[in-house]
Amino acid sequence: MDGYLVFHSPFTARAALSTRITGVVAVSACVTDLSTDGGKVPSEILLVPAGRFRARDGRPEEVDAWRMDEALAARAIAFAEAAAGDFVIDYEHQTLNSQANGRPAPAAGWFKRLEWREGEGLFAVDVRWTERARQAISAGEYRYISPVFEWDRRTGEVLAVLMAALTNFPAIDGHSDLAARAAARFHTTPREEDDTVNREQLIALLGLEADASDEQIIGAIEALNAKARTLEEKETEIAALKAAAQSAPDPAKYVPVTAFEALKSEVAGLRAERLKSEVAALVAEGLETGKLVPSQEEWATQLGEQDIDALRVYLENTPAIAALRGTQTGGQAPEGDGENLGETEMAVCRQLGLDPETYRKAAETH
Repeated sequence: MDGYLVFHSPFTARAALSTRITGVVAVSACVTDLSTDGGKVPSEILLVPAGRFRARDGRPEEVDAWRMDEALAARAIAFAEAAAGDFVIDYEHQTLNSQANGRPAPAAGWFKRLEWREGEGLFAVDVRWTERARQAISAGEYRYISPVFEWDRRTGEVLAVLMAALTNFPAIDGHSDLAARAAARFHTTPREEDDTVNREQLIALLGLEADASDEQIIGAIEALNAKARTLEEKETEIAALKAAAQSAPDPAKYVPVTAFEALKSEVAGLRAERLKSEVAALVAEGLETGKLVPSQEEWATQLGEQDIDALRVYLENTPAIAALRGTQTGGQAPEGDGENLGETEMAVCRQLGLDPETYRKAAETH
């Protein structure tokens, strides 16, 4: 009677020290006929029939038949509910064969919830098919379900359903080979205990000394459990972060790109208007103070729009020309009446020692 141990968190130290007398098998007889009615694909499939049953290739050899009843179904249902994820339905048991043949093992569907129906058997009642599998079933390319289950080799009792496959003629797998491949993929809860323990193999797997005590073995297993729980917590955190990254952004923290671009354009426009206004004010002040002549107005405006600081520096460092400040008469009519000289002209004559009449006549000739 060959058994195997599956070390997967969580499990108890006592259970890990026990050898289970179980096997894993793919049933080679038709369990569920998926023939469709008008193209409808079933969401419920029979996995294990009620009562005693055998495969068409003569299995099981250790007992006269496999067996499934309500009590065994309750245990299988509890196992499924405790499992972390869904159970796969693949094509032709490729999940178990992928390591040997190197081919991919795409899923045809998934299930999680099991239900016992008296007189019929154990059903998967929430099957979610992939689109490819749905089309294949509707087209009649696949008709049957072949389950993979764990069973007690001493009694034939079915202990848990591990997966299933779409098939038209289910493959026949040897017990030991299939058990090894399934044990590497599925977490199963220990159910049967025996007094004979492969202690040496367990100690070697835990990396302990050959004379390790039970306390040391239990401590090593508990340490593995703690590491496994930490890993599961990290995986949960990573999954949460990925989900948050893929979810819609919070409107209170983010704005759409289009709104952001429109806002940038509006701000740029306001800045341009403000710049023009400041440049116009500087140029007007330059003309008013005599630091700019009218012919410089266009140049000064262009300079300011390109670099307003450069215009400010120019105006700060350019001396004012008094004769260019505003109007020389302060907005009043020029002094004099055309014949008599004004006060300014008389002042010029006095400074230059000119006769006012001579100055007036000279001015008229020019």
